[in-house]
Amino acid sequence: MRHRNFNLLIVHGDGSRIVRLHLPRWLLWTGLLTLALGVSTFGAIFGDYLSLKRDWSQVARLRNQVSEQTALINTFYQRSGELRKEIASWRELHAKIWEPFGPEDLTSQGRGRGIGGGQAQESLMAGKPVSLSQELELFEATVAQEGQSLRALERFISRSRKVLASLPSRWPVRGSVNSEFGRRLSPWTSTPEFHGGMDIAAERGTQVKAPADGTVALASFNPEFGNFIVIDHGQEIKTLFGHLSKLLVAQGQGVTRGQVIAQSGNTGRSSGPHLHYEIQVKGQPVDPRGYLWN
Repeated sequence: MRHRNFNLLIVHGDGSRIVRLHLPRWLLWTGLLTLALGVSTFGAIFGDYLSLKRDWSQVARLRNQVSEQTALINTFYQRSGELRKEIASWRELHAKIWEPFGPEDLTSQGRGRGIGGGQAQESLMAGKPVSLSQELELFEATVAQEGQSLRALERFISRSRKVLASLPSRWPVRGSVNSEFGRRLSPWTSTPEFHGGMDIAAERGTQVKAPADGTVALASFNPEFGNFIVIDHGQEIKTLFGHLSKLLVAQGQGVTRGQVIAQSGNTGRSSGPHLHYEIQVKGQPVDPRGYLWN
């Protein structure tokens, strides 16, 4: 190495050739600095690449999580909407159940004069974005309201269990109805007449079942109904079963809902095997369909 130059010798492996390069010192130092800068720059870029790769993998995982959470939230909104519609149908059912009986208790709450025009919560929220917390609050309020209605219905049923059990709500036999309750043409004279019950098609010997608990008031025979049974269910409600072929209960005997009390037939004034089924309230025949629940 001279004072201002470097000598670079390049020798082949077999020593057959020698190349001598004379390099100025400034060129060598420039090359070394350039190499050092290149290595450091490459290292920094490679480090940034690895960091970005990790960040992108985290972003991809977050995107997947956001997609899953969005799908869950959408499913929740859809399901909660379906449940609220189902609960709304409960309100209609509750209204139908309570309509014949009126409010549960009006006397204990007194009679006030206040009135209001509040809208239903669903209509107030219509057209507005609903947050998840608002949806949960709305659903909670709806469930609480329906819970109160169910508890009130349970209290009513517990107090009225005996009365409900005595209602003749079960079909005594299953079959097509040949003649309904009300006005009809007489099958004997073809003139208008009032039919006080239902004529239900039933082959001779079909089991006739009690539609509710009660006591046998009559078990006898007359020319009109042939062999017949009258059951007293209390609450001034009685049922009559006519044209029977065989009686299986006696007067004064207690019967339970679904108990077999007779066999259908064709006795009395009858054009063919069937059961005449009649419900009387305070001694007057009423339409049995108003009592049949199924």
